[in-house]
Amino acid sequence: MNLEITRTEPSAPARQFTVLLSPTRRGARRARLLTTAQLADWGLPSASAAQIVGELAVNAAFHGRVAGRDFRLDLCVEGGGKRLRIAVTDTRGDRLPPGPGEVGAPAGDDEYGRGLLIVEALADRWGVTAGPVPRKTVWAELDLVP
Repeated sequence: MNLEITRTEPSAPARQFTVLLSPTRRGARRARLLTTAQLADWGLPSASAAQIVGELAVNAAFHGRVAGRDFRLDLCVEGGGKRLRIAVTDTRGDRLPPGPGEVGAPAGDDEYGRGLLIVEALADRWGVTAGPVPRKTVWAELDLVP
């Protein structure tokens, strides 16, 4: 008897990178450095992406930190190589940041509070996705083709 098994899978992106990092300053720095190295390996520009990852990773380390739980960085080239998607997922889904267009400027002498403003300025699109519980993901997309 000849059995043929066919398994269909959605097309995997040509380039994808995922890593778990500790929710610390060191983990946030490592996220930025790994992004720069990975994008260089893919032959993609990294300045804006590294800045976005740095800001999102710092937020995950400080505002999304839960003891004993890492945050996840995902980089993915989508849309036939036309878009870089950056996603940082932490385990504080109960603390959602403001979304696009909702981020207010901090007082002039405040030391913190500019990270999402930087993301909003550099990204072509960005947003916040809640869940699955207890997680949230803050993502940003950069168009790779003008």
